[in-house]
Amino acid sequence: MPKPIDQIPQIRSATALYRVMSWVTGVFLLLLVIEMVLKYSPTHVELFAGGSGGLLWFAQVVPLPTCEWWSLFVPGGQGCEIQSLGDGFNISLAILIVHGWIYVVYLVACFRLWSLLRWPFGRLIAMALGGVVPFLSFFVEHRMHRVALDDVARLEAQRAARADAAPTPQEA
Repeated sequence: MPKPIDQIPQIRSATALYRVMSWVTGVFLLLLVIEMVLKYSPTHVELFAGGSGGLLWFAQVVPLPTCEWWSLFVPGGQGCEIQSLGDGFNISLAILIVHGWIYVVYLVACFRLWSLLRWPFGRLIAMALGGVVPFLSFFVEHRMHRVALDDVARLEAQRAARADAAPTPQEA
């Protein structure tokens, strides 16, 4: 397995991918939180595009007859299902699905950066949590990006020192 000092270009690209995916994941996580609050708070609405309500509109979601009143405020509440009354493109559902797939790409970006720099396992866990705890991805990204750039600078200095210490063909 190549050493990090031999993979500086790959580490730079992994750092850039991680940074972009952190921001995209964080934004979609915030959109997901907003969507969940709208759906499971007393407003009980979902956002739709097109359909009978116009370009962008909120449609009510209603509980099925088997639901208890309190289960409406708990996502997945004790087998209670709610049904959307909207037609058209369900933006709320799209946000949920897109965030899930973006999170998968984010995890791959985290793993790639973590494995190239051979960081401790705790950093991978911290980076992974950034995609599921609102606002955390922005703070973790800032910290990990700075650590990665410091590691790259250290590796480049080691590479330069190694090149200076190596005998030139004329000396041999």
